[in-house]
Amino acid sequence: MDEYTIDYLDQLESEAIHIMREVAGQFERPALLFSGGKDSITLVHLALKAFRPGKLPFPLVHIDTGHNFPEALQFRDKLASDLNERLVVRKVEDTIRTKGLTEPKGKFASRNALQTFTLLDTIEEFRFDACIGGARRDEEKARAKERIFSVRDEFGQWDPKLQRPELWNTYNGKIHNGENVRAFPISNWTELDVWNYIRREKIGLPSIYFAHNRAVIEHQGQLVAVSDFIQLDESDVVQNRNVRYRTVGDMTCTAAVESDAATIDDIITEIIATRTSERGETRIDDRVSEAAMEDRKKGGYF
Repeated sequence: MDEYTIDYLDQLESEAIHIMREVAGQFERPALLFSGGKDSITLVHLALKAFRPGKLPFPLVHIDTGHNFPEALQFRDKLASDLNERLVVRKVEDTIRTKGLTEPKGKFASRNALQTFTLLDTIEEFRFDACIGGARRDEEKARAKERIFSVRDEFGQWDPKLQRPELWNTYNGKIHNGENVRAFPISNWTELDVWNYIRREKIGLPSIYFAHNRAVIEHQGQLVAVSDFIQLDESDVVQNRNVRYRTVGDMTCTAAVESDAATIDDIITEIIATRTSERGETRIDDRVSEAAMEDRKKGGYF
């Protein structure tokens, strides 16, 4: 590679940093949505490159369902503390109580859809006009419809037919009072890109991304962790299996994959060989209907 050739990871990094700075420059009260998952951890790393040695020009915000993996929450808190950055946590269970929402029932009673109410309340509470998220177009077809700057109306709703053109890396952040923008700096990245970048940058991650032994049950071909948040049936057979997680959501709606990949190199080898997207293989909530994600996004979901 000669001196004029730019590595593709450098190109992706440069684009993401440019988007971060555009958000900081165009909006008055942005926030970075941070769950302790690999994509949001990558966003924080990119934000540090964009704004250090100064403080980040936005807080880290987590909408906590109460059904999270403890490893992810521990990592979330430690990273925010180590960086000395502001972490805002708002809990879905508080929204359920104050708004009188109906708690989901069933074997995998996920609060995932209820996150929308808490997110919109948090946006209103802090008057956030832009929320930076770690969604990527390769994850799911509804997310592939998003622009880098994706406008939400005054009710937090998204209309996939009203997308702004984004030509020559020019992003239009102009919004009316009450509207909100979701910005996606790593939208053009793939799962493999993220892992290659994590390897190159030596980014730390929660342990659940690597192979470990965990008690699981098999449900419709997926391995779901045994926890206090799911209801075991008499027919369920609890097994101890070596697994890892490709994506980290709630324990009620995120399945593991069987794996012995204990290092980043091992994980990259697995990803190269797989033919299924991370959400397609591991997210139970996306299987509710073919348009499950798009329906949630239209209502204000991440």
